[in-house]
Amino acid sequence: MKGEIMTSHRDIKNELLDELLTDYGDPKDILGKEGLLHQLQKKIVERVLDAELEHHLGYAVNERSDSSNARNGKTRKTIKTDTAQVEIEVPRDRDSSFEPQLVKKRQRRLEGFDDKVLAFYSRGLSTREIQAALEEVYGIEVSPTLISNVTNAVLDEVRAWQSRPLGTVYPILYFDAMFVKSREDGPVKNKAVYLALGVNLEGEKELLGLWMSEHEGSTFWLSVFNELKNRGVEDCFVACVDGLKGLPEAIETVYPRAQVQLCIVHKIRNSLKYVPWKERKEVAKDLRAIYAAATLTEAEQALETFSERWDEHYPAISPSWRADWDRLTVMFDFPPAIRKVIYTTNAIESLNYSMRKILKNRGAFPNDASILKIFYLALRNVAKRWTMPIRDWKSALNQFVILYGDRVPQ
Repeated sequence: MKGEIMTSHRDIKNELLDELLTDYGDPKDILGKEGLLHQLQKKIVERVLDAELEHHLGYAVNERSDSSNARNGKTRKTIKTDTAQVEIEVPRDRDSSFEPQLVKKRQRRLEGFDDKVLAFYSRGLSTREIQAALEEVYGIEVSPTLISNVTNAVLDEVRAWQSRPLGTVYPILYFDAMFVKSREDGPVKNKAVYLALGVNLEGEKELLGLWMSEHEGSTFWLSVFNELKNRGVEDCFVACVDGLKGLPEAIETVYPRAQVQLCIVHKIRNSLKYVPWKERKEVAKDLRAIYAAATLTEAEQALETFSERWDEHYPAISPSWRADWDRLTVMFDFPPAIRKVIYTTNAIESLNYSMRKILKNRGAFPNDASILKIFYLALRNVAKRWTMPIRDWKSALNQFVILYGDRVPQ
């Protein structure tokens, strides 16, 4: 009515709350297994089902009707919600034409329960641990088979996500792999999980896909790059990778115009393996003078200085940098706005770090499908935090336009 303040249909009047809380004396009266909230869930669900049947029949309980169909008692049913396990009574009709909507026939779980299971799974809990957590926290008894069925439903989502079309151009691509243990074929084996992360033209990070193989190798990476191309990725300006042998050549086979930047952080880690702990700080400082140089010429001079000082003690380091020099110094072709984004694979390493935190208490997975499920769900959670473009992206994009011209879509 005009002049009145409308109240949402979801608002609950204080008078009703006062009535419900008349006998309140202990938190268990509200939150216990047979407390008020549990009873309300049961009563509300049953009231909605009664209303659905009334609408289906076309007349209320105490009304007369010429219809041949009528109410025909109730059936007990146990349903699982995201907060409890509730036993309800579902009304029936005589000719069995009634199709409940809130709790459908053969439905045992209300909306929200599956999400709760998936949330536990994405945080690294095993099937048995999820079963125990649901019973301890929510008083819900579920079988390991039910939990497996809920998580297995994710595989269809994974397949659709893995085959979705991608953008035509990603200015920057990052590639990396990490290892997990699987019992897919009986004995425990290490499996490589391949990850591809892209930075799109808006400067936003986008996980392009994940793949599995028994080991990391350039041949499998080649199949990954071909799949990305088949899904629509036509061009990449800079690909950032670790030092895996043959990986840069595999990228250049599929994307011949891409420049491949080897991860400086990986290179430093490998270099410091030769250095005793007491001298690592000094060696790392001199290595930093190389990659932190303002120009390529200064970087070359810093490498010479490093060689003169350290080759006698650690003869493997500077030759290793010289062997990879062309791909370690791609970043010097770019201004600082781009250089600081591409000199390391930290963008994808942070994904691996997040996964290791989740997997640190897990042993071997029962099969490869379980690995795909947890990686997909956990990475999806991580991606929710990618709400902002890379810092200074507008400046970087303008530099890409100058450097690559018509390769940058308008």
